[in-house]
Amino acid sequence: MPPLTKKRTREIASERLRSACAIQFGSGTTENMAGSTENMAGSTEDVADQYMTGDGETTSPPPPALIASTAPPLDEDEFWSFTLALSIAKRFHLLKMATTAASSLQMATARPCISSSRRVFRSGAAMLHGNVRVVSSSKLSSVCHISSVQTFQRSFTSSTLKMSKFVTKAMAGSSENKSSGLPINLKGKRAFIAGVADDNGYGWAIAKSLAAAGAEILVGTWVPALNIFESSLRRGKFDESRVLPDGSLMEITKVYPLDAVFDNPDDVPEEVKANKRYAGSSNWTVQEAAEAVKNDFGSIDILVHSLANGPEVTKPLLETSRKGYLAAISASSYSYVSLLKHFLPIINPGGSSLSLTYIASERIIPGYGGGMSSAKAALESDTRVLAFEAGRKKKIRVNTISAGPLKSRAAKAIGFIDMMIDYSLVNAPLQKELSAEEIGNTAAFLASPLASAITGSVIYVDNGLNTMGVGVDSPIFEKLDIPKDQH
Repeated sequence: MPPLTKKRTREIASERLRSACAIQFGSGTTENMAGSTENMAGSTEDVADQYMTGDGETTSPPPPALIASTAPPLDEDEFWSFTLALSIAKRFHLLKMATTAASSLQMATARPCISSSRRVFRSGAAMLHGNVRVVSSSKLSSVCHISSVQTFQRSFTSSTLKMSKFVTKAMAGSSENKSSGLPINLKGKRAFIAGVADDNGYGWAIAKSLAAAGAEILVGTWVPALNIFESSLRRGKFDESRVLPDGSLMEITKVYPLDAVFDNPDDVPEEVKANKRYAGSSNWTVQEAAEAVKNDFGSIDILVHSLANGPEVTKPLLETSRKGYLAAISASSYSYVSLLKHFLPIINPGGSSLSLTYIASERIIPGYGGGMSSAKAALESDTRVLAFEAGRKKKIRVNTISAGPLKSRAAKAIGFIDMMIDYSLVNAPLQKELSAEEIGNTAAFLASPLASAITGSVIYVDNGLNTMGVGVDSPIFEKLDIPKDQH
């Protein structure tokens, strides 16, 4: 058999690379996708020096058993040229591209090695559980068989192993990226949600979404509702509502008694202290709740205010008493200022704080009285000021969600919630009933790093009702051809 010279080696390597690129990318795009095969083959002179003897002849060829049983098969002389082609392909990342495209391809390395009378084989090709040739994934099924490999005496150098690990990592990373998308990940974060007393309000929905994203959940429950809420949790009455998207149940790590109308024990009137609904509970003012959380967990990352109360909410503003008006402001607006003030020292830098508001803060909603519209307007204004102060002080983001109408237990106190839901369904740009989950998911987004540049904002989640200037169900518009949901 005549010796294989450098010139003949380069010619065979060039032919092999051109064929491989044509198979992988199509003959028409070989140069565009993989670079000029002539340039690649021209690089064989540098690589060939590693495998050629001083007089221009190759070292001893490998045993035929190493050669893959492919069509067309490689003869012994061509093996060296094919090895050079693989080495160059490695330089131009052809192996990486091919194996990434073939998602089912598994990497392995040849444990044995090739012996050589002149020098060690230093840049050997990685062996694949599939064809060594660069082929498209659609052709792998017909050529993915390696013939048996005999054990040799010496091992490849680490380049083979490195190449195997590199391609395997690239394949795994590609698979992970395709499945992961852009997730909301709150693992390792801890949230305190103030105002959860049942399983059908926005506070509960926010807790669920935060839990689904991986956050640990702590809740603050109004003292008079505490016993019923904890009893329902223990007896499994909320189990159906606790189910998360992955089938697991939301876990509430701890429930704290809370009445956000009172900042500290000195603010609590004697008649409240003596009230039987508060009997058996302690440390339920805002200051005490923050201290209890600090003692139990040290810090939190997310603070949610889901509180509102207006004792005279059914009265028009002109009929609202000073006491009723101030009570609405105290429970629905200042309570958020107090919560953030006392919890800010234990919120980790970069954390998030959220509240809930309503469109009545800026639009007239007849029936939403007793100072509640004023309280929501104050809450939105406070959100902007608190965003500045908390942001400068501890890099805490402060936002509020303007939620559409929901038939929650608390909303029923207004008395016309059903009419508001029907009105929204007819007049909003999106003609569908709003779900509590949609509010919860928005809260999870705002609490996540995905919203790292959003603060001081009112986020509307109401099917677009806030954008409407008129009610399209008015008889005055009956002659207009306004699209309507037919379902």
